[in-house]
Amino acid sequence: MNQRLVQIALVVDDYDEAIRFYTETLHFVLLEDTVLSATKRWVRVAPPGEGGCGLLLAKADGAEQRSRIGDQTGGRVFLFLHTDDFWRDYQAMTANGVRFVRGPAEEVYGTVAVFADLYGNLWDLIEPNANRAID
Repeated sequence: MNQRLVQIALVVDDYDEAIRFYTETLHFVLLEDTVLSATKRWVRVAPPGEGGCGLLLAKADGAEQRSRIGDQTGGRVFLFLHTDDFWRDYQAMTANGVRFVRGPAEEVYGTVAVFADLYGNLWDLIEPNANRAID
């Protein structure tokens, strides 16, 4: 059997606002933006690189879903962005106004810092140590 995660739904408040943040601030690639109805779109973004899992930006529908925007995991780090150059990406993200809630630290698994996306979801930016996989 061969299975893999290809995307994770991320509840957002506004499609265009989310697309701008992920493509302009984090430099993700817009993979797809398909209109499905007057109120729903299929919007996928992913970090540049070798492929792997991307995000499906899902606009909240109703009060219950809106209540989850920015807090899909109860305040825990939700997403993990691996990089091949931590300091390059940390400096670029800082210059683009990304808010880091926990500064850079050297851990046994690599260099890591925690940032918040435009809605407050927490992410780890990680450059894994070459000799220790954390996939």
